[in-house]
Amino acid sequence: MTEPLLSIRGVTAYYGAIAALKGVDVDVGEGEIVTLIGANGAGKSTLMMTIFGAPQARDGSIVYDGQDITRTPTHKIAQLKIAQSPEGRRIFPRMSVIENLKMGAAVTGYAHYEADLQRMFDIFPRLKERANQRGGTLSGGEQQMLAIARALMSRPRLLMLDEPSLGLAPLIAKQIFAVIAELNRTEGLTVFLVEQNAYHALKLAHRGYVMVNGQITLSGAGRELLEREEVRAAYLEGGR
Repeated sequence: MTEPLLSIRGVTAYYGAIAALKGVDVDVGEGEIVTLIGANGAGKSTLMMTIFGAPQARDGSIVYDGQDITRTPTHKIAQLKIAQSPEGRRIFPRMSVIENLKMGAAVTGYAHYEADLQRMFDIFPRLKERANQRGGTLSGGEQQMLAIARALMSRPRLLMLDEPSLGLAPLIAKQIFAVIAELNRTEGLTVFLVEQNAYHALKLAHRGYVMVNGQITLSGAGRELLEREEVRAAYLEGGR
């Protein structure tokens, strides 16, 4: 069996004395879209941040491409072709679209900057229209496009997306999901997706996990989880 690109085993993480993750096991295979769903406060974003070392896992292991990164500093992890588009987008609001994208390319040493910039404009034509506009003046959907494009400028093998549809109009959210699917289909990009929009996330994903109170309670193929009665009852009411 091929080893997963990302393997998380028995990971616990704490905020002070509060356990946010309780023995989490997750695998993400090369070329897969894997989604993690769960209610607000379930620990989904904490897992994303723990993969990047902030907070660090107290127990367990995080292995990426055969390398144990459990204790690796965050800035070193960013050099391993892992990129994150965090919850809340966290773009640089005073910088222009182009300046934000240039920040994303820093990890590559700007080796392919011009080609990658054009590629981002091809993927997100709206960003080309807004190229010299400050990030903070963009709409929510445009800011999300920018956050994803900034992550892609680092040429990642693994793209981690934390709530990319949060706060977006349904039509814009569908456009974002369509871009994720296309990047996976045409470029083989591996995607680990944290989402509250369970219907679209599981429809998109090859496999999915359900997190409740810091623990994985269910896992399986994305479309199989869509048909599970407990998933439908807990997460899919009005989710389409």
